[in-house]
Amino acid sequence: MFLYPLAALIAGGLLTLSFAPFDYWWCSPLSLGLFAWLLAPGRNAAVLSGRRCFGLALCYGLGLFGSGGSWVYVSITDFGNSSPLLGVILTGGFVGIMAVLFALPFAVLARFRAHPASFALAFAALWFVSEWFRTWIFTGFPWLFAGYGHIHTWLAGWAPILSVYGIGLLLAFSTAVCALCARRAFDSWKSSSALSLVLAAVLLWPAGLLLGNIEWTRADARSVRVGLVQANIPQEKKWLPEFRGETIKRYQSATEELHRQGVDLVIWPEAALPLLYHHSPNLMQALQDNTESIGIDLITGILYDTEQDYRRVVHNSAAVFGREQQLYHKRHLVPFGEYVPLEDWIRGTIEFFNLPTSFIRPGPEGQPPLEAGSLSWAPLICYEIVYPQLVAKSSGEAQVLLTLSNDAWFGRSIGPLQHMQMAQMRALETGRYLVRSTNTGVTAIVAPNGHIIEQLPQFEQATLIGKVESRSGFTPFMVIGVWALVALAALMLAAAALLQRRPARGTETVFAREIAD
Repeated sequence: MFLYPLAALIAGGLLTLSFAPFDYWWCSPLSLGLFAWLLAPGRNAAVLSGRRCFGLALCYGLGLFGSGGSWVYVSITDFGNSSPLLGVILTGGFVGIMAVLFALPFAVLARFRAHPASFALAFAALWFVSEWFRTWIFTGFPWLFAGYGHIHTWLAGWAPILSVYGIGLLLAFSTAVCALCARRAFDSWKSSSALSLVLAAVLLWPAGLLLGNIEWTRADARSVRVGLVQANIPQEKKWLPEFRGETIKRYQSATEELHRQGVDLVIWPEAALPLLYHHSPNLMQALQDNTESIGIDLITGILYDTEQDYRRVVHNSAAVFGREQQLYHKRHLVPFGEYVPLEDWIRGTIEFFNLPTSFIRPGPEGQPPLEAGSLSWAPLICYEIVYPQLVAKSSGEAQVLLTLSNDAWFGRSIGPLQHMQMAQMRALETGRYLVRSTNTGVTAIVAPNGHIIEQLPQFEQATLIGKVESRSGFTPFMVIGVWALVALAALMLAAAALLQRRPARGTETVFAREIAD
């Protein structure tokens, strides 16, 4: 049985190859198919208890997060002032925790192995539960979802309806059916269970192709020329007082050049200026005066300090300068990067818990879109773009998605490219253009179908000019949200439980033998 845990570990690593920057989408069904095969009942299948199902899922999670989350080590050691040994320990702890969270739902899968349809339904539902669970537990880490590898496949057509969660659920169902077939779980291919399962699994893919031809949102015949500034400020120099002048110079000169090229709106990335809003009133006033005088709008990331309850509070914000000054405060913060969990207990114990921006406070819910360049923008700062429900809720009143980020924290790892891919999925789920402005890349403009229109190379000081069109309306996912998928998963588990009590015709021998064993 040693081969089973090793195969699960390899299967988890295979899923990482379906994501950016590798983009081998076929590794996704191969990965889930192998995982399902290890857990599936049928001929020559192992008899698995709940503990063994959990153990195999844990190995899969270790393979997935050990490979796909390897960029965490870069953030901890290169920019968190930690030694390589401590980086290995902290990264290992992170991978272990995420693997456990991934595996927990699969501990009950052993209860759904007496019927092929029961197993397929339960496997798909529990896959969704595992991904959804990781979205909110401990504030959430919704990374490495199986659906992200399918922005360019037929399954992408399901994204505006079921989101990335739904793509993962459908993928898990279809691969579970393939695993049952490989396990020869059906004694008779003429059984109703076999025919209905295989037909459903096969039709999900062409159905997604047909759905991909539907435009769920509509163009409003309004567009704006935007200019994005990628200043490429080294992360190790970003907060140094002696480098502040160079930072301001890069952004100002790039903005003047973009204005000469006739853009309507200039966008700087997250925390573009390494200073507090109210600590630099002269610079803030100069930005407002300059944009007003030349007739353009500017959106920039800024650390905004204010008084709340007789204490100083700092927000990670987006500010609009120009025709009308506006602010947006980031709502969903990054643990350790922007705040320290259990701060009174662990701050100061190691350098990693004292990062220069780990004092941020979240902004309020219900903030309106930003108005700039004659369009309405749904602002999302860095980590916020990876939350499907947050983006769907924020984009209803907006015509364009805007995400500001500083992925220099990830260095030259695979992290920034994964982050970009997740932003593409948000455009697809909401049927809107997405503009992504970053410090070191990936800076890009994404079409409503999730495809990148314009993109700057990483780690270069450059500007990007592109046209963004206004979109209005709602995709089905924006209306039904994730709770409809939670209800669907619950119904699938309920149906799986009912099928457990009725072995399928033609499969009694196989499953009775397994239960007896």
